[in-house]
Amino acid sequence: MGDLFESMILNSKTFADFDFLPEIHQALEEVGYSTPTPIQAQAIPHLLEGRDLLGCAQTGTGKTAAFALPILHQLGLQRRRSVPNTPRVLILAPTRELALQIEESFQTYGRFLRVRTTVIFGGVGQGKQVASLKRGVHVLVATPGRLLDLMSQGHVTLEGLETFVLDEADRMLDMGFLPDLRRIIARLPRERHSLFFSATLPGKVAALAESLLSDPVKVEVAPQSSTVELIDQQVLFVPTQDKLRVVEQLLNGPDVGKAIVFTRTKRGADRVAKQLTAQGIKAEAIHGNKSQNARTRTLDSFKSSKLCVLVATDLAARGLDVEGLTHVINYELPVEPESYVHRIGRTGRAGASGIALTLCDATERKQLRAIEKLTRQRVPVHPDFEDRFPPGAGDAPPPPKRNRRPRRGTSAHQMDSGRKGTLSGKTSKSGQSRDRAAASGEAATAAGSGRPRKRRYKWLAARQS
Repeated sequence: MGDLFESMILNSKTFADFDFLPEIHQALEEVGYSTPTPIQAQAIPHLLEGRDLLGCAQTGTGKTAAFALPILHQLGLQRRRSVPNTPRVLILAPTRELALQIEESFQTYGRFLRVRTTVIFGGVGQGKQVASLKRGVHVLVATPGRLLDLMSQGHVTLEGLETFVLDEADRMLDMGFLPDLRRIIARLPRERHSLFFSATLPGKVAALAESLLSDPVKVEVAPQSSTVELIDQQVLFVPTQDKLRVVEQLLNGPDVGKAIVFTRTKRGADRVAKQLTAQGIKAEAIHGNKSQNARTRTLDSFKSSKLCVLVATDLAARGLDVEGLTHVINYELPVEPESYVHRIGRTGRAGASGIALTLCDATERKQLRAIEKLTRQRVPVHPDFEDRFPPGAGDAPPPPKRNRRPRRGTSAHQMDSGRKGTLSGKTSKSGQSRDRAAASGEAATAAGSGRPRKRRYKWLAARQS
């Protein structure tokens, strides 16, 4: 009963209930934000009090505003001038796209404040980024690699840092950034305000949070690894050779606005985008092999509706927030079931509804079962694409049996004759060497030695003795 009453109170909150600066309230009114999301309603009061925070929330719940608004409020109260190369707030993000989105949010919410925000990331020249840092910076949004590069060159110092935010921590570890994170954390001032956000909290992520935070308050607004309830999910059982045709049918539907099609590989994304374009559906691919300028142009076209179909790898599964995104189509199921949650979370954001359609062939049943186990719910089957694959279709063949060591008393000749015979009837080099060893053993036996040479079959001689 107490939890229900607390939930009702949180749901009745508005941004006007928070004691933000007038400039922040003005910015929120201009973008039409009046009611905070659950993560914002729970996290903002603790952050205004200066508490360290561990936030666990599914993607698309408004985590960025949950920490951006209190940080801007604090910077606005102090009204201190920015210092060259010395940020007061550092926000780490795993990808360039997420870093750019966070920087855009700070620009939006802080448009009426004198707060300088800079974003740095790899894949582009550092000249403009270095120049922006030299002009002074309050808030620095960065990816780990580029931050370490500029720190080593003396373009960034963390001596004056007051607030540290680690966003999408689980994704950071998935991408192998843990060594970089440890190097950055070791350079942070001991006295600081620390915020830690993650969609999931597996063991390594929880251990990192414990080492980073001091007496944190934990905010969790949804069960870990749950999928957004407002997203209409369906699985379509489709043979691999028919997937492109089915995707074309789905994208030509009357209710499709903007859509993201997810593939497992970069090459697959390029191929699907090219084939869709050939069928009259304008689509472009985005993945890690694209230059940063090309990725930025593609995302800008997608956000401005000049482009309605984006074909992407899991690079875009986090941090991409596009208004009017109605459909997510999984052309291929992801290898990691957690990626499914982040993929479909691109739609149904901030209380909006969305549709997620997953194409599954006979070889992907295992990934589908893993997704359903993680999310603790069955994905409904589209009535026109039921599972008609025969039982066992697509299952991997059993691994070949390994050769056993010979039983006690087995002769070298018997052992070797069982090992000969390879595919195509040829004998490998290792097989030829075994042949020579066996021949030597047989010659020694014929000469009256009574057993093969000890140097060749020392273990066999030990058994026979």
